[in-house]
Amino acid sequence: MKRLFAPLIAVSLAVICHAGHTRTWQQSGQADFEKGAMKNLSLRSDGQLTVAPELKERFDSSSAYLWALAQDSAGNLYTGGGPGAKLYRIAPGGQSKTLAELDGLDVHAIAVDGKDQVFAATSPDGKIHKITAAGKPEVFYDPKAKYIWALAFNRKGDLFAATGDRGEIHRVTPDGKGSVFFRVDETHARSLAVDAGDNLIVGTEPGGLLLRVSPAGEGFVLHQLSKKEVTAVAVARDGSIYAAAVGTKQAAPALTPPPVQTAPPPQTAAGAAMLQIRPGGAPPPVLTPGGAAGVSGGSEIVRIYPDGYPRRVWSHGQDVVYALGFDAEGRVLAGTGNKGLIYRLDSDRLSSQLLNATPTQITSLILGRDGTCYAATGNPGKVFQIGPGLETEGSIESDVFDAGLFSQWGRLTFEGETHGGRIAVSTRSGNLDRPQKNWSPWAPAVTAAEGARITAPPARFLQWKATLSGGAVLREVEVAYLTRNAAPRVEAIEATPPNYRFQASALTLTSSQNLNLPPIGKKPASSPALSLEGGGSTQSMQPAKGHIGARWAASDDNGDPLVFTVHIRGAKEAEWKLLAEKIKDKHFSWDSTAFPDGEYRLRVAASDQPGNPKGEALSGQLEGDPFVIDNTPPRIAGLRASRSGSGLRAQWKATDALNVIEKAEYSLDGGEWTIVSPVGRVSDSKELDYDLLIDAVAAGEHTLAVRVQDTYSNQSTEKAVVR
Repeated sequence: MKRLFAPLIAVSLAVICHAGHTRTWQQSGQADFEKGAMKNLSLRSDGQLTVAPELKERFDSSSAYLWALAQDSAGNLYTGGGPGAKLYRIAPGGQSKTLAELDGLDVHAIAVDGKDQVFAATSPDGKIHKITAAGKPEVFYDPKAKYIWALAFNRKGDLFAATGDRGEIHRVTPDGKGSVFFRVDETHARSLAVDAGDNLIVGTEPGGLLLRVSPAGEGFVLHQLSKKEVTAVAVARDGSIYAAAVGTKQAAPALTPPPVQTAPPPQTAAGAAMLQIRPGGAPPPVLTPGGAAGVSGGSEIVRIYPDGYPRRVWSHGQDVVYALGFDAEGRVLAGTGNKGLIYRLDSDRLSSQLLNATPTQITSLILGRDGTCYAATGNPGKVFQIGPGLETEGSIESDVFDAGLFSQWGRLTFEGETHGGRIAVSTRSGNLDRPQKNWSPWAPAVTAAEGARITAPPARFLQWKATLSGGAVLREVEVAYLTRNAAPRVEAIEATPPNYRFQASALTLTSSQNLNLPPIGKKPASSPALSLEGGGSTQSMQPAKGHIGARWAASDDNGDPLVFTVHIRGAKEAEWKLLAEKIKDKHFSWDSTAFPDGEYRLRVAASDQPGNPKGEALSGQLEGDPFVIDNTPPRIAGLRASRSGSGLRAQWKATDALNVIEKAEYSLDGGEWTIVSPVGRVSDSKELDYDLLIDAVAAGEHTLAVRVQDTYSNQSTEKAVVR
């Protein structure tokens, strides 16, 4: 057992759980289920899993992304995207065709008027195109804008276009004549809808404003969202307005007062209204088609009630909302990226992760005339039909559970209702941290809520898979398990400095009275009398002549409480003798004066008996390196002193049987003790010679005392009289 001066490596293991006690792994709630891999399931924000609406692919375009959807009275769907600015038509029977190929990078907005005439807007530097009865595209209106973000008709048949990068809304009459109707004084009029009163609902960028613009062109800010870009707006049946916004706003720089204006302000175009809003800061970089792609800061959805009261009803830290729509029951749908998730707002407090499409972005959502929901996507560009029925079944594979140690699996139970459907939960196990082909196969499913014993083989890792059908609802899955008991380990033992003992925990002493040992394995200062500081926990000792101690590092993989037994054996002894037992601390000190001087070893045994049933406890032990007990002072031999000129000269030899002579001192006539260096000046041996010369000593009789000390602080003193 090495002295404390030799560093040791301590092994740290996380506490898992006590062996001998059945534990449970429980998964419930949105946060738990989101860790799993879901297929054809919906997850509500209160942790309810149900079978998802059926998601049926209706059209696979040649475009990388589709940005817009519209439908005419005959049920034909129109969609467009890019790159390549193609416009597609999908007939109710599923037949599809490329209706037009337009100049521009993409088609970002589509609208159908009351006569089933189709209008498509291209970007950038785009135009609004009208598809003639003969199926030919022609330029209907050129807003002279960089981007055309959205199109919408009012009840009079006027077409409105939200544009960037001058933040203008254009009104175009049925004969193709148009002009700027409203300026938002933002870089982009980013999204657009028309309510039942023919008011325009406009979302902007970069200020994140939601505005209402009356038919007379009078603007009013309904709300300023916390995000920078309002990507989508929608008006509900009850008149509530929903706005989705994305992106983190930049702090506005300090503004300087504007210069005094001496000339009249420029006149706006006839019929145009100007909303005087002065957001601070420079305009953002010009948006690329898709706008929200790559933004940071997640997204939010705000509801403006009919009385004007705003409330945030949904938010997400990563998913970005591209589109808003409604289902047949009037609930809000939100299409997001970049995981292809569609969310449904079930109420102002509850939402559902409704389904997950294979494409990366859900870019547009519409409710068809027959109550069917449709979604356009990006990466790749497709059109899907949502519902109205449910998928035949859905499943979720949980994340992998790590029991920490080899474990026996108990009963699996779940909480939910079948409602005429079925819930089946299977398990599999393995000894790798991820499921692979060398895990066990899926065990037969548990179908009764009261559960059944898991038949997957004992192992360290476990995973469950739940399959739902019909109207089944799953809320919780719980697994019981028992960790295999592992024997504790004693990893290191080290002796403490001599002549100190561990103090009782209730005893409080000043630092000058204490020795604070650093964590095991850390090297202390060279002198044990100093106050030692070390990172982590420390043990305090107090001076106690003749005492010696030891401390150890021990661990138990199960985290069981441990008790220790300490035995001691001399270097030439055959049997271990009990020194102490039932020790709860990882240290012990004792009076070493009851032991003859010499070399000894300690053996420390750890038992996990306090945390296990009788007969199941395990133990482990370790023998320490040799250490020395030394309570005998060194010998002073041959002390002689005599006059030497005007001074005194003394010589002696100091020897110790076990330890190095640490220091020697002298005192003349009871004066202060003064350090003496040995011959050769280095105190590095069990035998040292001393030759002391004291100058200028007065005549007469003098008494010289010498004192020597070994490294265990054992001292001896001799004297000589000089006349």
